[in-house]
Amino acid sequence: MYFRISLLVVFLWSFSNIDLNAQFSHQDTLRGTWSAERSWWDLKYYHLDIKVDPSTKSLDGSVEMMYEVLESRQVLQIDLQAPLKIKAVNDDRGNTLNVRQDGNAHFVTLKNQQKKGAINTIIVHYAGKPTEAKRPPWDGGITWTKDENGKPFIHSTCQGIGASIWWPCKDHMADEPDSVLMSINVPEDLLDVSNGKLRKVEPKNDGTKTWHWFVGNPISNYVININIGDYVHFAEKYKGEKGILDLDYYVLPYNLEKAKKQFKDVPRMMEAFEHWFGPYPFYEDGFKLVDVSYPGMEHQSSVTYGNGYENGYGGRDGSGTGHGYKFDFIIIHESGHEWFANNITYKDVADMWIHESFTNYSESLFLDYHYGKKVGQEYVRGTRKQIGNYEPIIGTYGVNKSGSGDMYVKGGNMLNTIRAIVNDDEKWRSILRGLNEEFYHHTVTTEQIEGYIIEKSGEKLQSVFDQYLRDVRVPMLEYFIKDGALFYRWGNAISDFEMPVDVFSEDGIKRIYPQVRRWNSTPYKGELKVDPNYYISVLQAF
Repeated sequence: MYFRISLLVVFLWSFSNIDLNAQFSHQDTLRGTWSAERSWWDLKYYHLDIKVDPSTKSLDGSVEMMYEVLESRQVLQIDLQAPLKIKAVNDDRGNTLNVRQDGNAHFVTLKNQQKKGAINTIIVHYAGKPTEAKRPPWDGGITWTKDENGKPFIHSTCQGIGASIWWPCKDHMADEPDSVLMSINVPEDLLDVSNGKLRKVEPKNDGTKTWHWFVGNPISNYVININIGDYVHFAEKYKGEKGILDLDYYVLPYNLEKAKKQFKDVPRMMEAFEHWFGPYPFYEDGFKLVDVSYPGMEHQSSVTYGNGYENGYGGRDGSGTGHGYKFDFIIIHESGHEWFANNITYKDVADMWIHESFTNYSESLFLDYHYGKKVGQEYVRGTRKQIGNYEPIIGTYGVNKSGSGDMYVKGGNMLNTIRAIVNDDEKWRSILRGLNEEFYHHTVTTEQIEGYIIEKSGEKLQSVFDQYLRDVRVPMLEYFIKDGALFYRWGNAISDFEMPVDVFSEDGIKRIYPQVRRWNSTPYKGELKVDPNYYISVLQAF
């Protein structure tokens, strides 16, 4: 493990909440399991109708949940974390429903017979002072702070801990609503900026306004957000693959001129990522970049930004190559999640690599598009010094446990390695675009993503995924050169590991196929030079 840890590494590791001696509790199981009380009903729609009171740091409101009955059952689980409390749950006929609480899980017994295919609704009324986020976005809750002018500046963040830390919901990633309406009531001198498109602003008689935002696409609970402040707004139009896309920016007044300059990375990002990944997945909801008091996060169509209006991450380049200063890390990385996290979403947090590995890799693809492949490759290789290799990238299923923070940089380098194996950049691009088309607005498993890449690449990649996602060892190419021949094999690898690797001899590029524990050979001239884009180690054995 590296002892000189950069700010970026801390950022990446913190998201993974690693505990090498984790003991899972009953509450972990209730939070992370796709249980009988969750699987029989399919979310269709949420309406969050919430009053936010900065003076008391409290929330008071209701959440309407519309769902389709998949099989006839009478008890469903919703989640809400203390100190918030449910006041009542009603159905769409006005019945008050019985609620049995088990920690953060609340089991609601329905009075009306739940008939398969029916569309039903419950309304959950709740209130209280939510958990305050002490170090957003790495811990969850509401941030109650003030801007430089002394005005309230309020945000929600809840990745990992779950949206139930600030509103009642079906807090499991496997089920996304098809649409969401957010009606957020705030003091009249403030704005709320949330996901999707603004439908209307409704003045009230009590010195407040309600901001109504509508999301017309499937959305994960954790990326639904509120951002409340003394915002100013500017906008532009982007001509993309699916037509005209609205780009909207909400910043504090004293950041306006800096934002107009720094946010020029947004259309550059959109151009690069539509090239590599396909059309932006949420044209109907637009794209927003929103000023916040923490570094930033991938809230769908409402990406939050707090990177100090400078390139790199916190003014640093995590690759050590200098290429990280060519772009604003938060704008590029968090926006990359619109394709991988918000469009393609894991069903279980154990598969969080699907979000983070591809999005980490998107940084190098941004550079590749705008500055050339050489620059992109140097950048992704430069990040390797941040890899710890102390725990597998895939976590534990069913208990809301992600894998190691290596899902970022190691995962990105795994994908770059697969690009080298495929050795056809147009095919590789078609795979990335194909993923976003095949799994458009879907929740997925690791096996689905692996299967798609294996099928479309035509390569034997299962052991490659097993090695990099499920094992901590870096495969080692062991070799020696004797009598004009290169002898080679894999060491430090799983027993069935098979991955080709390209080497450069005086006669040109050779692709060799090492095996575990078995020496093979090929004619070879010169010293061994290995394509550096393969994330492996190399050892001269004799």
